[in-house]
Amino acid sequence: MAEDVESRAVELEIGGKKRIFDVDDPVLPDWVDEDALKSGDYPYNKKLKEDEYLDDLKKLQVELVKLQFWLQATGKRVMALFEGRDAAGKGGAISASSAHMNPRLARVVALTKPTDREAGQWYFQRYVAQFPTAGEFVLFDRSWYNRAGVEPVMGFCTPKQYEDFLEQAPQIEKVIAHEGIFFFKFYLDIGREMQLKRFHDRRHDPLKVWKLSSMDIAALTKWDDYSEKRDRMLKKTHTEFAPWTVVRANDKRRARINLIRHLLLTIDYDAKDKGAIGKLDDKIIGFGPDFLK
Repeated sequence: MAEDVESRAVELEIGGKKRIFDVDDPVLPDWVDEDALKSGDYPYNKKLKEDEYLDDLKKLQVELVKLQFWLQATGKRVMALFEGRDAAGKGGAISASSAHMNPRLARVVALTKPTDREAGQWYFQRYVAQFPTAGEFVLFDRSWYNRAGVEPVMGFCTPKQYEDFLEQAPQIEKVIAHEGIFFFKFYLDIGREMQLKRFHDRRHDPLKVWKLSSMDIAALTKWDDYSEKRDRMLKKTHTEFAPWTVVRANDKRRARINLIRHLLLTIDYDAKDKGAIGKLDDKIIGFGPDFLK
């Protein structure tokens, strides 16, 4: 059963204007619908055409299968974190990346709320237990970076725990790099109106309504706080050995294509076809905190 979401309208200040948004109203406001794609200074006014997307995606998925064969033959390991606001498209990007991989060697990790035992452990402990073994590709649908965004915004950690995390994360990630794991940190960024549109779509689609949670509703009025935490996270944890790859994700198709392209272009696997992979769109994908300025 879908989670019961309490009906309520919220007042939001967007672009200097007071707006009323009620996710339960079946009619999407015009100001959301008209501004969704271009929100957050998105560089395109139209989505990538579906046939072009599917053609490019198939080529990339063939390359991902090649990469997986190479991982199996060499024992190399890949780990990718997918972060971003609620409804940024993390799950869809993970699905597009892993759809045709051997599920015995490609694993998606989406950890739930910590148990009492896990809450008493070293914060990183339950994540480290999920790291890849030889030949494995692990994709994290959210990760230890919960402590850099959701937890401090929602009051689920103390200020000290938050500050300690920002100091410790680069140290842990330096060890990951030293281990020789191919390590990717993807941050999917969307505009505010696009997030509202996607929340509304979830609320009124019987196949997606389970995706909308009370946490999503609570986040509606905390956009600026999430933005501040995002910017600080990118600044404090973007390093040479574990850089952040930032993807503008208002158009899910362009986001997925460029994200997979970056991953494939980074690793020198056998029988790699650079022509099939294509070139990155530097309007869509960039690196570190400066990309969003």
